Amino acid sequence: MARKTGSSGEETARQLRAAALKLFSRDGYAAVSMRQIAREIGVQAGALYLYTADKQTLLFDLLNRHMEELLQAWDDAPKPDTNDPARRLECFVRFHIRFHLPRAEEVFISYMELRNLEPDNFARIEKQRRRYEGLLQSILADGKASGDFKVADVKVATFAIIAMLTGMNTWYRDGGRLSVDMVEEIYLDMVLAAVGVER
Repeated sequence: MARKTGSSGEETARQLRAAALKLFSRDGYAAVSMRQIAREIGVQAGALYLYTADKQTLLFDLLNRHMEELLQAWDDAPKPDTNDPARRLECFVRFHIRFHLPRAEEVFISYMELRNLEPDNFARIEKQRRRYEGLLQSILADGKASGDFKVADVKVATFAIIAMLTGMNTWYRDGGRLSVDMVEEIYLDMVLAAVGVER
């Protein structure tokens, strides 16, 4: 099977990432072969190696791209012009929900397939994850220090809040009973309540 007529190298690379993302999130990394990915985009299996060294590299590239986009989006996002921990926490919660909700497949493989990364690749992704978690951890630590937040353990609270927010991707569906705006407000109430703040 030859490359589809009119497709450029850049477009094939994009299709490769999209196909791998879809198949990894649906069937699991271990169950997906490069041949299946090639079939999904309509090229011969050997042609994939023009765009990626192997399946492990492809998985790493997907997870790395997701984390780089997440961190860049946070850097670019507007921040409240205040040191008030509650306002900063609200900003983080709204950002996390809005960024992750449209990226269900990326979020799924970022958590479920992390274990399939080779040690060096795992360490690089884990470093990025720790940087992102550190953003929230800093907000919570400041709130605890100022007395605005009631938090027994800042690190545990960080993990718990991120897990709760990311969990939206497992159940939220467009067109359901609640809009994104409504769910965002509900989750914001829950996060603030978890640190002892009433809106």
